[in-house]
Amino acid sequence: MRPVSARSVFLFGTWTLQPDREPDAEPMTYAMQCAVCGEGSGPAEDFLDAQHWAFRHAGRNPSHHTYRELIERPWRAWMDRPLGI
Repeated sequence: MRPVSARSVFLFGTWTLQPDREPDAEPMTYAMQCAVCGEGSGPAEDFLDAQHWAFRHAGRNPSHHTYRELIERPWRAWMDRPLGI
């Protein structure tokens, strides 16, 4: 029995990376997370949803003053010019 082997091909060139604004791109989402207790708003496409969560959380927990904004933004990468081709 022959051992199984893997083969890799590397392609070097000039790559570009930018936010994905194609019509089929995933939506950008926003969330807020309390830095005191770790609770979070969950992702939403509208930042105001995350902001309202933070206000409600602060109102219920008056000592929780610090929050993190969590943004998920889709990106896409492509090779402009493969080297040597």
